[in-house]
Amino acid sequence: MREPPEPTSPALRQMELLEHLVREGRPLSLPEAVAACGWPKPTVHRMLAQLEAGGWLQREPDGRRYALAPRLLRLGENALGASTQHGVRHAVLRQLVADLGESCNLTALSGAEVVYLDRVESAFPLRLELRPGTRVPLHCSASGKLFLAHLDATRRQALLDGLVLSRHTATTLTRRDALETELATIRRQGHAFDAEEFVDGLVCIAVPVRAHGERVLRCALALQAPSARVALAELPQFLPRLSEAAQAIARTL
Repeated sequence: MREPPEPTSPALRQMELLEHLVREGRPLSLPEAVAACGWPKPTVHRMLAQLEAGGWLQREPDGRRYALAPRLLRLGENALGASTQHGVRHAVLRQLVADLGESCNLTALSGAEVVYLDRVESAFPLRLELRPGTRVPLHCSASGKLFLAHLDATRRQALLDGLVLSRHTATTLTRRDALETELATIRRQGHAFDAEEFVDGLVCIAVPVRAHGERVLRCALALQAPSARVALAELPQFLPRLSEAAQAIARTL
């Protein structure tokens, strides 16, 4: 039988380094990574190079800072999604939809998109079915704008610089200044709306799911409804129950 790896094995050290990077919630330079983990600089430099070569980390455009790469983000999404579909989080979503009567979903930030980790559909025949794994744009979804609003300023600006604000409906925000104004409003009010910006006839409200004491916004919880059934101005009535469910999900993170 193969012996389990020692706590100080190179593989576990690399996992611990990734944990530090994820916990910081922003790209780190080599000196910052050394300060975060407290290990010798040559050791951290070697591990960063190995993780970059393996596709787990990637360099920022300045060439100095290391950020989470798509491979690592997909691993996190799949791990969280696997526990979501059959666990407590799915039960919370199911009860939320039973209470509110509209479709609800749990999402995460994935690169320059939002990925659906889990979703429970409304019983109404008039609905838009979006399965777990579906990806939607940041700039025209309630969850996407919520994630953008809660990023640190440097990362938000870098993401916006590379984001194409494509038009999906007549109400999509396609001007950078208009989007940044809305993001400032979202930071103040703590929740975000989709005013038929991604799909005509579909409105949405999203609230943050943040683990206790963490700066990073892990997930967002959102409710979607046809505007023919729920007007945009009526969405705030769902906030108390959404916030309660978000707190229940946060306790599982």
